[in-house]
Amino acid sequence: MTRRGPCRSFAISVIQIITIICQVLTEEPRFAEPIPNVTVALGRDASLPCVVEHLGTYKVAWIHIDRQMILTIHRHVITRLARFSVSHDNAMTWLLHVSQVQQEDRGYYMCQVNTNPMISQVGYLQVVVPPNILDEESTQSAVAVRENQNISLVCKADGFPAPKIMWRREDGQPISVDRRKKVTVYEGDTLSLQRISRTEMGAYLCIATNAVPPSVSKRIIVDVEFSPMIWVPNQLVGAPAGTDVTVDCHTEAHPRAISYWVYDNVMVLPTKKYAINTEENSYRAHMKLTVRNLQTGDFGNYRCISKNSLGETEGSIRLYEIPMPSTSPKATEMKSNGNKESVRRVNVSRSVPRAEPGAGTERPSVVRAQLDRAPDREAVYRQPHPQHVSGSKRIHCWRQPFLAIIVLVQVDLIV
Repeated sequence: MTRRGPCRSFAISVIQIITIICQVLTEEPRFAEPIPNVTVALGRDASLPCVVEHLGTYKVAWIHIDRQMILTIHRHVITRLARFSVSHDNAMTWLLHVSQVQQEDRGYYMCQVNTNPMISQVGYLQVVVPPNILDEESTQSAVAVRENQNISLVCKADGFPAPKIMWRREDGQPISVDRRKKVTVYEGDTLSLQRISRTEMGAYLCIATNAVPPSVSKRIIVDVEFSPMIWVPNQLVGAPAGTDVTVDCHTEAHPRAISYWVYDNVMVLPTKKYAINTEENSYRAHMKLTVRNLQTGDFGNYRCISKNSLGETEGSIRLYEIPMPSTSPKATEMKSNGNKESVRRVNVSRSVPRAEPGAGTERPSVVRAQLDRAPDREAVYRQPHPQHVSGSKRIHCWRQPFLAIIVLVQVDLIV
């Protein structure tokens, strides 16, 4: 068995080390990892890495393939675009920097090493753009249309990726599509409203989204125009004299209508006699007229009138008087003083006449007595208020066919 000496072993080790060093020095550059695809929003900064092993004395260059433009070579910037720069981490990574990215920066970027033959790899820079509504290609912010006509709302937007357009109503009400169905959200850049009605009036929102924040929207006001309409809840209203009464009308109109009240062909104005109130809600209005301290001249026909640029209409309310309630008739006995004793039944009723303007709180009461055997004969007695107390009252009556006088009558009245 041959025995190796220490000199021989050392010589082999030195040779191996030299061989390894030579292999390292002569090994060609290669890419350690691929260039990743980078996505960046418009206006932001981006960086593309290129990792090269065993670069040695070779150079690294960056090229924008889409524009066929050399950007950098090694540590030097070639392009005149100041937004591009390059950095090296003193190891294997070469970084291409793009500041304030623009849409034209989108595309393929090549990292190239000047070996023979040349080696290279490619990465993609994706520039996303948030949506932007194109006002010049979209419907203006306010449009008007006559009721029962058709109208189309258009909303155009750009961005990358291409935005999706959605429509909805600002008040949350559904959108009528082709008059056959209703949807809360409608997709598409054109919204067609067929035979539009007044209930579809209002603000419509066009919303553009493409997963790149922020989403944007446009508000379009749709005015549906129509001539006034009036309906009257109560066309016949009754009230006693001396009281207050309120009559009302409901109107719908757009554009906004001029509404007022007329009595006896004269416009009613707010005074101590009349109180006028109108409650408005969108194209609807509720007109109220209060007449205070009703008198004889206040009863009759009141008209509510509404007019706008498209037409005029009116409603009518008849205000009539309700008589004050009377006590139920009472019967009593009357005894004559003629040749022959007789007892007759007398029907007695009491009514309270209306107070005259400016009169005091006391009102005279009228008592009517009707003989049951002679309905065409009547005795009337006017009794002043100071005697308005419960008890027996004395009534003097005269009967035309008889000379006898009814001297005393006992009548029970309840006031």
